[in-house]
Amino acid sequence: MSSTKTSLVKVDGRNFLIPFILVTSLFFLWGFAHSLLDVLNKHFQEILGITKAKSGWIQAALYGGYFLMGIPAGLFMKRFGYRKGIIMGLVVYACGAFLFLPATYIQTFEFTLLCLFIIACGLTFLETAANPYTTVLGPKHSAAQRINLSQSFNGLGWMIGPAVGGFLILGNTAEVGGNKFSSMALPYMVLGSFVLLVALMFVFTKLPEINEDEFEHHEAGTVTKPFWKHSHFRYAVIAQFFYVAAQTGINSFFINYVTETMPRFSSEKAALLLSLGFFFFWLGRISGSVIMKWIKPNRMIATYALVNVVTMLLVVANLGWISLIALFVTYFCMSIMFPSIFALGIRGLGAQAKPASSYLVMAIVGGALCPVFMGWIADKHGMQIGFLVPMVCFMIIFLFGYRGYREKSRKVASA
Repeated sequence: MSSTKTSLVKVDGRNFLIPFILVTSLFFLWGFAHSLLDVLNKHFQEILGITKAKSGWIQAALYGGYFLMGIPAGLFMKRFGYRKGIIMGLVVYACGAFLFLPATYIQTFEFTLLCLFIIACGLTFLETAANPYTTVLGPKHSAAQRINLSQSFNGLGWMIGPAVGGFLILGNTAEVGGNKFSSMALPYMVLGSFVLLVALMFVFTKLPEINEDEFEHHEAGTVTKPFWKHSHFRYAVIAQFFYVAAQTGINSFFINYVTETMPRFSSEKAALLLSLGFFFFWLGRISGSVIMKWIKPNRMIATYALVNVVTMLLVVANLGWISLIALFVTYFCMSIMFPSIFALGIRGLGAQAKPASSYLVMAIVGGALCPVFMGWIADKHGMQIGFLVPMVCFMIIFLFGYRGYREKSRKVASA
């Protein structure tokens, strides 16, 4: 056990175990927040009678917030550091969650989107800080392994969210005074309170402010040109855009796909199946952090993306249980993509990792576009046809892992 700690969170005699544990807790929080959206997506279709395309605006509000707040969050982090950025993100996150209480009285789709947008602004700070923070809390050679370990707790949040949301939101059909929005208040009030508690822990806990330059001077071949001129970084931004587009599209319409192609499942039961999908996602994160001891991250990305191209074809084919199993395999293979692309994208950037990470977070805007497009296709041609969109995304991710990053990394190393 001690050897694992040493390899992951100790460098130059410094032990970053406690900071690593605290930062890892943030991954759970934003995983839970994201997975609740997939329940809301179906919930609004039912209570408001809106189309799948319009329900996709739920994801657009959240991921649009990432896009708009990405650069300001990066600048804030550069000026005040990771710790204050994390605290800021948690406070904004909590404010957005607490706004769901007045949202149940205002009872408009648009105000709910505003709440989600504010939550997204907080999450942008957390992801901009936490992702690069994990990569420097230990040796460089284990950065991808470390971020995958942290992201496994993100997968745990994704797994628990649909089960809680399915029970408290989809499973709670009773209206309070004719208020169709009433079931949303409780889960977000509890979430907001927990987030504030975590924020207090960061306020009263002393964390080291990491200077990435300390870890870059010994890395052979590190270059000093601006981060946007690094081709491996640019390809990572593109790959991240399409990965988040694929993941968000699949998450958003998982419940729709199950209830429409397998009518014996209710929305609440389909939400439980979605939790099972996130269980495989979590298993993928755990196993991925171990497998990366022997297999390079870009090779795993390429292999898993190719598998997901096949699974999406099976989903489009609408083969009942075979298609559902293919969806579960898809979740397992998606698990390592976001953190691995992130770690590869900022590798070798030194102090520029802070502003560069904000662009990788901005690439999450792919999640704002895909659900609307998938919903539009589903409204016209059927839900299963909409899954052609993530299939194309996985093709592009395969190219990044197989050729794009590998070639450009050699150029960076030789610069």
